[in-house]
Amino acid sequence: MFDEKLTERERNVLRYIVQQFILTASPVGSRNMAKRYDLNFSPATVRNIMSDLEDSGFINHPHTSAGRVPTDKGYRFYVDSLMQIDPLGFDTRAISSQLDALRQSQPDELLSLVSRILSSITHQLACVLYPKLDSGILEKIQLVWLSSTRMLVVISISSGMVKTITIEINVEINESQINRVQELLNERLSGLALSEIRNTFHDRMKDFTDELHPILSIFFDSVDKIFADARSNDKAIISGAGQLLKQPEFENPDRFQSVVQLIEDKDIIIHVFEKSVSAAQNNVAVTIGSENVIPELGDFSLVTKEYEVGDVKGTLGVVGPKRMEYDKIVAIVDYVATMLTQILTNK
Repeated sequence: MFDEKLTERERNVLRYIVQQFILTASPVGSRNMAKRYDLNFSPATVRNIMSDLEDSGFINHPHTSAGRVPTDKGYRFYVDSLMQIDPLGFDTRAISSQLDALRQSQPDELLSLVSRILSSITHQLACVLYPKLDSGILEKIQLVWLSSTRMLVVISISSGMVKTITIEINVEINESQINRVQELLNERLSGLALSEIRNTFHDRMKDFTDELHPILSIFFDSVDKIFADARSNDKAIISGAGQLLKQPEFENPDRFQSVVQLIEDKDIIIHVFEKSVSAAQNNVAVTIGSENVIPELGDFSLVTKEYEVGDVKGTLGVVGPKRMEYDKIVAIVDYVATMLTQILTNK
């Protein structure tokens, strides 16, 4: 929240500049503002107020135009102090009915569809990150014999999330060995968080028998990989590139390229999403332009929030131009995250 004080007139003019620029993508002039909004003072007074706001860094003007546009500082003040979020300012029934129809979907399918729905209703690039499994409690491990030298490890978290990994073993194994190792792993590891398993696995399993050595040795050597968080490029679901590219900001080839890079390198989105929600304290996080930790996102704003799946959390949100309808999008992201938490909790 900004500590800087603005007069009521300055607040009103800044609010209208932001709102008008969001609607038109064109710099806002004093004469246009005085005509369009009931400010009760002259265009000359509006120009003076605009000049003061520009001196304070809330707005600036492109060198080719006499109109003003919001700066990152202006957008931040608007989001923190001026915008009014109307929870009924969008059709919650339409969103609710779409999400309710997904209640029987598997988690992977559900998260993918939620990403598409979020993009469709916000007209921005939407992303859903899979939950971070580090704090998830292991429910059970299943070992599936694929061949004499390959097995599938299925890790089920108490929240209902599942991680799978295929392991290559350089000696021949049989199904009975796998079953015995599976029993042993479940007996000693079930009920523990994945992070705790990684840190204590060697102590908990150090008395294994030689007969089981070929399989268990793989777990000893690869415990960090097997019980890793599983957050990777394939765990970020991105939808709506076409929606984003329709925005006038991205008609510029350089900015178009930045969108392509964003879509191709999902690690960027994962990193900035996790950074944005870490300071949000379970609220919707709004990160604007230069506030983003990665310079490539200087032309973008992010609106993100965590959702919950039992004892683990994921993140969802949208990426768009700084000229976005923050009041509407904040409300939508908040609502979708809450609905997704309810659906996943009741599965």
